[in-house]
Amino acid sequence: MERGRSTLLSILMMVSLVRAEVAQPDEAWSDFWVFRLVINLAGYATILLPGYLLVQYFKRTNYLEKGRDVCFPVIQACVFGSEVKAAMPDDHPPTPHTEAAEPSAAKHALKLLTCALGLQVSYLTWGVLQERVMTQAYSSTHDHPGVKFHDSQFLVFMNRVLAMMVAAVCCLLTKQPRHGAPMYKYSFASLSNILSSWCQYEALKYVSFPTQVLAKASKVIPVMLMGKLVSNRSYEYWEYLTALLISAGVSLFLLSSGQEKRPSTITTFSGLFILAGYIVFDSFTSNWQDALFSHKMSPVQMMFGVNLFSCLFTVGSLIEQGAFFHSFSFMAQHPEFGLHAGLLSICSACGQLFIFYTIRQFGAAVFTILMTLRQALAILLSCLLYGHAVSPLGALGIATVFLALFLRVYARSRLKAKRPAQGLVPAVQKV
Repeated sequence: MERGRSTLLSILMMVSLVRAEVAQPDEAWSDFWVFRLVINLAGYATILLPGYLLVQYFKRTNYLEKGRDVCFPVIQACVFGSEVKAAMPDDHPPTPHTEAAEPSAAKHALKLLTCALGLQVSYLTWGVLQERVMTQAYSSTHDHPGVKFHDSQFLVFMNRVLAMMVAAVCCLLTKQPRHGAPMYKYSFASLSNILSSWCQYEALKYVSFPTQVLAKASKVIPVMLMGKLVSNRSYEYWEYLTALLISAGVSLFLLSSGQEKRPSTITTFSGLFILAGYIVFDSFTSNWQDALFSHKMSPVQMMFGVNLFSCLFTVGSLIEQGAFFHSFSFMAQHPEFGLHAGLLSICSACGQLFIFYTIRQFGAAVFTILMTLRQALAILLSCLLYGHAVSPLGALGIATVFLALFLRVYARSRLKAKRPAQGLVPAVQKV
C-alpha cells in the first residue's frame, strides 16, 4: 500500500512537472523551429476551421436565395463574390501596351531607371535589415552579450500590416476594376505566403544569408522536377543545361561553406528543410494567385486581399501565444529593433509596388533580370557587412548560379522573339 502511494505520488509529480514545462517551456526548446511551426499552425487552424465551416454553411443553405438581411453584403463579398463566373480575358482592363501614344525613349529610360533603383534599394535594404534582425543581438555592451529577437511571425505581421495599408491607399486613390472574387479565396494564398515568409526569416537562424539567397535562386530545379513528374511536361535543352549549372553552382558553394569553422556559414539539415518549405509554399502562392487572376481584379487588389488575411492569421496566432504584446514590449525596450522592423516593413511594401509596376511596364523578362541582379548584389553586400567568408570555390559556385539564371532569361527572351515570327502565340511568362 505504501509502495502504491509513493508510485502514485511520483506519477503526480511527473505530471505536474510536464504541465509546468508545457506552460512555460524552456527557451531553447520553445525557439526550436518545429515547435514554433506547430504552434503557429495551431493558431491559424483556430481561424481557418470556423471560417471553413461558415463558408460551407452559407453555401449549403443557399444563402443568396434568401432574404437580404443586414449582413448580406458582407457575406456575399466574403463567400460568393459579386460575379457568377470568372471574367473572360476580354473583360480585363487594357494593359499599357495597348495605349495609342508610346512614351519617348527618354521617358522610357527614366521609367526603367526608376524601377531598377526602386527594386534594388527596397530589396537590398530589406535583405540587410532581415539579416540584422534575425542574426544580431540588440543592446549589447562589453559586459552583456545583448538579446536576440526570435519571433519570425511577428516580423511577418509587421510586413503585412504596412503592405495592406499601402494597398488600401492605392485602391482608394486609383481607379480599380469592380472586384468579383470571393474574399475567402485569398486565405489560401495568404496562408502559404505567411508560411513562406516565416521560413525565409527562420532559415537565417540555421544558414547564412548567401546560402538562403542561392537556395531561393535555385527553386527552378524543383519546379522543373514537379512539372516533369506530375504533368509530364517537356523542357528545352537549354532549360536542362541551366538547371544543371544551377545545381553545380549551389553544390560548389555548399561544399566550400561546409569547410568553414564559423557556425553561421554551416548549412544544417534544419536550414535546408526550412528552405525547402519556403520553396514549396512560395510555389503554391504564385500558382494560386495565377488562378485568382481569372477573376476581374488588379494586382493592388490582390495585394490587399492577401495581406488582409495575413494580418488576421498572424495577429490571431500571436495573441493566442501571448507573443503579440511580448514583441511590442521587446520593441519598447530596444528602440533600435523598432526602427529596423519599421524600415523592414516599409521596404517590403514599397518593393511589392515596384514589382507590380515593373512587370506592368516592362514585362517579366526585365523584372527577372533586375531581381537576379539584386540577388547577386545582396550576397556581396551581406559578405561585406556581416563578414561571411566566401572561398574561391564558393565564389565560383555563386558566379555559376547567376550565369545560369542570366542564360535562362536570355534564352527565354530569344524564344519569345521567334514565336511571333513563326505565327505562334507567345507564351505568358510566369513570375
